[in-house]
Amino acid sequence: MTSLAGKRIVLGVSGGIAAYKAVEICRRLMEAGAHVIPVLTNGATRFVGRTTFDALASERVQMSLFDEDDPIPHTTLGQTADCVLVAPATARVIGAYAAGISSDLLTATLIATRAPVVVCPAMHTEMWEHPAVAHNIATLVERGVHIVGPESGRLAGGDEGAGRLSSPADILSAVSRVLDVGEKRSDMAGLSVVVTAGGTREPIDPVRYIGNHSSGKQGYAFAEEAAGRGASVTIVTTVDRPSSLGASVAPGVTGMPGITEVRVDTAEEMATATAEAAKEADVVIMAAAVADFRPVDPAGVKLKKRDGVPVIELEPTPDILASLGASKPEGQILIGFAAETCDVADNAAAKLNGKGADYIVANDVTAENAGFAHDTNEVLVLASDGRAHSVGLRSKRQVAQAVLDLVVADRDGRANVR
Repeated sequence: MTSLAGKRIVLGVSGGIAAYKAVEICRRLMEAGAHVIPVLTNGATRFVGRTTFDALASERVQMSLFDEDDPIPHTTLGQTADCVLVAPATARVIGAYAAGISSDLLTATLIATRAPVVVCPAMHTEMWEHPAVAHNIATLVERGVHIVGPESGRLAGGDEGAGRLSSPADILSAVSRVLDVGEKRSDMAGLSVVVTAGGTREPIDPVRYIGNHSSGKQGYAFAEEAAGRGASVTIVTTVDRPSSLGASVAPGVTGMPGITEVRVDTAEEMATATAEAAKEADVVIMAAAVADFRPVDPAGVKLKKRDGVPVIELEPTPDILASLGASKPEGQILIGFAAETCDVADNAAAKLNGKGADYIVANDVTAENAGFAHDTNEVLVLASDGRAHSVGLRSKRQVAQAVLDLVVADRDGRANVR
């Protein structure tokens, strides 16, 4: 287990059915050497007793802003913590934190700390998908809060869907990464990864083009995450970094060791560059939004309004993903993307079956705070063996982490089979 020896972790537990899982999280934190201070909301005690945490943690449970021995417990907790972990985090706590409302000891501590904060949402699907919750999560992500989960699975009452608390192992792993303890992740060391990013531009004339709203943020997040895990990365991109991208997406990716950028504009250029780069690649990630159609005969000069409305004949662009799938070398993992506006799962499954990819990462680009130009995203990952993995709303870097975790596990499984 990763060592958290000497790290002071404030473990916030709020009032959801998943509060019982916080007991296991507390135990694992203690086993990893952390000094754990449990802070429970009144609602949490409806689901789990404070005596349990008193027995397991480093200190007794704290619950009140006013009845503790310390006259300013939230300030003391906030200033002395190495990390504040909230698991589970209910919609109420998430909303109060995002709005800066300090109505109890936990929310006051969150607002009073400058330590890294890890929030692990858990709630019913309808609540998780509510626009207010999505907005609050996006606000916290923009402020640098680390969001872990939720997962999809069985929920209270027998329902199935997104909203289940992430596993204790995943939560501890996130805390370890946030605190930068243990060994650096190098599970992609020695691998060659190709990523495409941005939206292609298909010229109508020298001034105008057919394009889309893709910013390239998700592609660059994949490039940085893969490079950070030891891979050698080639990114075939239609956007300039950093001028076209927010600094919060992938700071330091330009000139970052391990990343080579190849600039293209059109689908034809991207197809050529990607095919060349993919020949020896271990992993190919087609995150770019490639135009499906292009003008057959682009004008050589700017079209003028005075000449009337032009008739523009279109033709399909090269199907890069299908071409890569048809020529995929043995052992290579090919990941396609599907930007959808409806029937996301069905359209993604059809694309997966028809393109020869190992995974399709699909998302609804009309969803709030997800898709084009946003710093956050939520996706559905479909695998060729029938698995489905839902990645809830989080930063695009965290989406990249989740998808690459699947890739690494896939490669490890294939190696074990051999």
